[in-house]
Amino acid sequence: MIVKTKYLWFQTEQLREYVRITDDIAEFLKETGIKEGFILVSAMHITSGVYVNDWEEGLIEDIDAWLEQLAPYNEHYHHHRTGETNGDAHLKRILVGHQVTLPVTEGKLDLGPWEQVFYAEFDGQRRKRVILKAMGI
Repeated sequence: MIVKTKYLWFQTEQLREYVRITDDIAEFLKETGIKEGFILVSAMHITSGVYVNDWEEGLIEDIDAWLEQLAPYNEHYHHHRTGETNGDAHLKRILVGHQVTLPVTEGKLDLGPWEQVFYAEFDGQRRKRVILKAMGI
């Protein structure tokens, strides 16, 4: 059994950004030498997430608009009583999810034809990380 770990670091320019990380994960997979197994991809901050979907700009805009509709930025969150201003970012992270597990088959990410992996940032402009944990043979 092989177990390897790597961190991806991000510091986005915007509060909300969606960064495609599929190639970073595939490169990590090559480094591990794993042929059969899984890679866990997990955002290590409570205001960011990871998801799998199509890499199409209109869809990314739709996802962002949908999240903003469900958890809009405003000053009325109870969380803001603590002095924070990112209540919406916490809720958006719950909607997107914080991690995905990706299958590895014959040494490659076993994704569907349009599937890509994204890091979703909802309270950016500061340094954050994602952990990649590969397990397999």
